[in-house]
Amino acid sequence: MSILKDLGVPAFKAGGMPVIDLQNYSLSVGGLVKEERHFSWQEILAMPKSQLNCRLTSVSGWSVRADWGGIQWIDFLQQILIDSKTNHVRFTSVGGGYSTTVLSKDLENPRVLLAYGVNGDSIEAEYGGPLRMVVPNLWGYKSCKWVGKIEFINQEEGGYWEDRGYTRSGMIEPGFTFDINTKNRRPIRGGEVTEF
Repeated sequence: MSILKDLGVPAFKAGGMPVIDLQNYSLSVGGLVKEERHFSWQEILAMPKSQLNCRLTSVSGWSVRADWGGIQWIDFLQQILIDSKTNHVRFTSVGGGYSTTVLSKDLENPRVLLAYGVNGDSIEAEYGGPLRMVVPNLWGYKSCKWVGKIEFINQEEGGYWEDRGYTRSGMIEPGFTFDINTKNRRPIRGGEVTEF
């Protein structure tokens, strides 16, 4: 059991939770790239591994800090050649039920990663496993779960929650969040939550 389940982190399944068979799983990468790529689960596990401590913050009023394991976004980018016109990246879940688009600049945060582990355990399916984005400088709805497709594009687009009224930027706004780790309500100043 991962720390997420142990702490009782809420599990949202917007767009539906796909059933994923790792033997047949493929992460497809396309859009404004020199060559479309398809990475098997074994190829993903063979990429440079990182463990990063950061906080995932939900627009619904809670946040959780953990040691996320996976591939740093900057390392993942070494696997592909991207067109210079790219300014956004669209992430889509396996089966296409969920998508979100993130400004390329926001992905330059060194703590952004394609995560398959948390505190040494695999990420359970209800929390976005086997592979999810962790974008700690944006609201959690920008951290796509069950990532199946990554597309490099040259325009801002909506997504599952953005088309239902959430901001397209996903910037974390000042206010309060419930820190699941300590079970305390804490003020946040906006942007990535690093103060606790």
